[in-house]
Order: sequence, then C-alpha cells, then structure tokens
Amino acid sequence: MEIPAINLKAIVLVHWLLTVWGCMALWLPTSYAWGNFTVLAVGVWAVAQRDSLDAVLMFLLGMIVTILTDIVHFGIFYHVPDLVPDLFRFSAGMAILSLLLKPASCFFVYQMYRERGGEYNVNFDLETSVESRCTTDSADSAFIGRRY
Repeated sequence: MEIPAINLKAIVLVHWLLTVWGCMALWLPTSYAWGNFTVLAVGVWAVAQRDSLDAVLMFLLGMIVTILTDIVHFGIFYHVPDLVPDLFRFSAGMAILSLLLKPASCFFVYQMYRERGGEYNVNFDLETSVESRCTTDSADSAFIGRRY
C-alpha cells in the first residue's frame, strides 16, 4: 500500500486556516498565534525552496514542538466564557482540529523530507568502554576486548 502524496502547500494552507479560526475568539494567548504562525512561515520557506532539506526539517521540528505547546496552551487557557459561547466553541474546535491533524501532517512532512533526500538517523553510542573509543589499524586487534 502506497502512501498518498500530500502537497506541502495544502498542509501549510490547512494549518494556517485552522490557526486563524482558532485565534478568532481570543481565548488563547498571543504565544499560541506567534508559535503557530512562525512555524507556518517556515513552511512557506519550505514551499518556496523545493530543494532545501533544512527548510523541511525545520518545518517538521517546528510542527512537533507546536504539538507540545498547543497541548500546554489548551490545558492552561481552556475555559468556557459566558459571552459569545458559539464563537468560542467554533474557535476552540478549529484549534483542537488543528492539533489533531498535526501528527498526520508531521508524517507527511517527514515523507517529503525523505523524498528530498534527507536522512535523519538518531544514533546514540551507549558503548562507554575504552575499547570503543580507540581506533586501531590492525584488523586482528579490532575484536580483542570487545563484549558481545
């Protein structure tokens, strides 16, 4: 089963629209708008420079960070006001929908990062022995003292 190709422009446009609608009722602080619109500006950079790996990687990492900050914002600032409950409900619904779509968007942005030739392998060298830090030219001494 092949993963469908989602256009980066569509991802940026959908999240921009949902962020604008999420900020309509002014129940979220300005840090929510600044964080999301800054990441979307990086997304515009990734759209403009089709061959840039850095732009796509920064957009991906920004989306991951905004998932965490959105959860914090919603947890702290969510309260139902007495005035204009319909506007609040719509605004909160769009902000929550944006948050729910972000993991899928991150998946598709990661696929685009891989298509552009990016490889992000995290490798933590947990071998702390002295032998792992020594380099030798001899093939015979390479396996002496190693634990397997």
